[in-house]
Amino acid sequence: MNTTSDRPLQKFAKDVSVIGIANLLVALSGLITLPLLTKVLGAYDYGIWVQANVTISLGMTATGLGLPYAMTRFLPAKTNKDEIQEDFYSVFSLVFLASLIISSFLIIFADFIAGAIFDGATQIVRVTGAIILIWSLDWVCLNLFRAFRQMKMYSIFMVADKYGQVGIIVYLISNGYGLFSIVVAVLAIRAVIFFTLFFLIKSQIGIRRPHFSRIKEYLSFGLPTIPGNISGWVTGSSDRYVIGYFLGASSVGIYSAAYAVGNLFVMVPGVLGFVLPPTLSKLYDEGRMNEVKTLLSYSLKYLLAIAIPFTFGAAILGKPVLIAFSTAEIAGMGYFIIPVIALSALFYSAYAVIGHILVVVKKTKITGLIWIIAAAVNLGLNIVVVPHLGIMGAALTTLVAFSLALGIGSFYSFKEFKFTIDWSFIIKSLTASAIMSLVIWRIAPQGTSATLVTVIAGVAIYGVAIFLLKGFNREEFKFFKELFHRGTTVIDSDKHD
Repeated sequence: MNTTSDRPLQKFAKDVSVIGIANLLVALSGLITLPLLTKVLGAYDYGIWVQANVTISLGMTATGLGLPYAMTRFLPAKTNKDEIQEDFYSVFSLVFLASLIISSFLIIFADFIAGAIFDGATQIVRVTGAIILIWSLDWVCLNLFRAFRQMKMYSIFMVADKYGQVGIIVYLISNGYGLFSIVVAVLAIRAVIFFTLFFLIKSQIGIRRPHFSRIKEYLSFGLPTIPGNISGWVTGSSDRYVIGYFLGASSVGIYSAAYAVGNLFVMVPGVLGFVLPPTLSKLYDEGRMNEVKTLLSYSLKYLLAIAIPFTFGAAILGKPVLIAFSTAEIAGMGYFIIPVIALSALFYSAYAVIGHILVVVKKTKITGLIWIIAAAVNLGLNIVVVPHLGIMGAALTTLVAFSLALGIGSFYSFKEFKFTIDWSFIIKSLTASAIMSLVIWRIAPQGTSATLVTVIAGVAIYGVAIFLLKGFNREEFKFFKELFHRGTTVIDSDKHD
C-alpha cells in the first residue's frame, strides 16, 4: 500500500495505542476502587454503589437517543466548520432535553425506585439522577473528540475522570465518610469535567444556535440503536436489578465483585469499539474494502490472542485474584462465577468486532434486533433461575445471551461481506492457553504476591508457547511494527483526512 493509502491504518494504530493505554489505566483504577469499597464499606454498600452505576448506564443509554454514536459515523468526513457546529449543537440540545426528562423522573420517583432495587437508599437515587444529566452532556462532548479521532484529548479526560474518583474515594474513606458522600463527589467531578470539555469545544468550533437541519439523518441512524443499546444493557447489567430484588444488596455486591474480575478483558474490545467505527466508516465510504477487511481480520485475531488465555487463566486464578481485590468472604461466595463471566466476555468481544460490519453498512436496525432478542432471553431466564440458582444462575444466563448475540450477529454480518478468520491461530491459542493453565494450576499460588507472580508467569508461558507454535508470522510482525512506528508520526491534522 502506498503512503497515502496507509495513513488511515497508521492513524488507527496510533489511536489503538493511545486508547489502549488509557483503558489500561481505567481498568487499573477499577482494581483500586474495588478493594477500597469492598474491604472498607463491605458487600452491602458496594452493592448500592453498583446499583447506582448500573442505573447511570441505563439512563445514559436512553438519554443519548443514539446521537453521540451517530456523530462518530457522520462527522469524520466533515471539514466545514458551520456544518460541524450545526450537527454538534443539534445533538447537544436534544440530548440535554432527553437527559433532563429522565433525570427529573429519577429524582421525583426516588422513594419508589429506592424501595425496589436500592434497599431504601433514596438520597443516592436522587444524586444518581443528577449524575445522569451531567454525564450525558459529557458523553456528547467526548464523542466530538472521538469523531475527529482526537484520541489523546479523549483519553486525558477519561483517565482524569477515573483517577479523580479514585482520589476522592481514598480521601473520603480515609476520613470516615460514607457512600453518600462518595456519590456526591462523583457528581462534582462530572460537573468539573463537563465545563472543561465545553470550554475546549467552544475554543475549537465556537458556539451557535442549532437549526436542526440534519438532525433527521442523525436520528434515523441513532434511534434504531436505542433498543439495541437498552437491550445490551439488559443483557449485561439487568441481572443486578434481579439479584437486588430477589437476594438483596449484599448479593449484588458479591456478584459484581466477581463479575468485575471475570470481565476485566472487556477493556480490549472497548478500545476497538472507540477506534474502529470512525476508521472503518471512512475506509468503507471511500470504497477501500480490502483495508476494511484487513482491519477487521487483524482486530479479531489479536483480540482473541488475549481473550482466550484470559478465559483459561480466570478459571484457574479467579479465586486468589478475587481474594486479593475484595475479601475472603466475597471471594468464597462468588469466585465460581468468574470463568463463566470470562467466557461470556470472550463471546461478546468476538461480536464487538464482527458486528462492526453492520455498523459501517448502516444496518443498525439489525444490531438493535439482535440485542432485543438477547435481552429478552437474558431477562426472562434471570427471573426464572436467579431465585433457584442464585448468582450462578445470573452468570449462566449472561453466557447464554452473549452466545446468542454472537451467533445471530455473525450470521447477518457475513451476509453483507466476509473477512478472513484465522482458525489455525485460534487452535494454536487454545493449545498455548491449555499449556499455560496446566503450569499455573500446578503452582497453585497462595497470597497476593504469589498470585501476582503467577499471573506474570502465566503471561510469559503463553507468550513463549504461542511463539513456538508459530501463531504469528514474520509478515504480521513486520506489518504492525511499521504500522505503529509510522502511526506515532501522524500529526493531529489527520483527524480531517
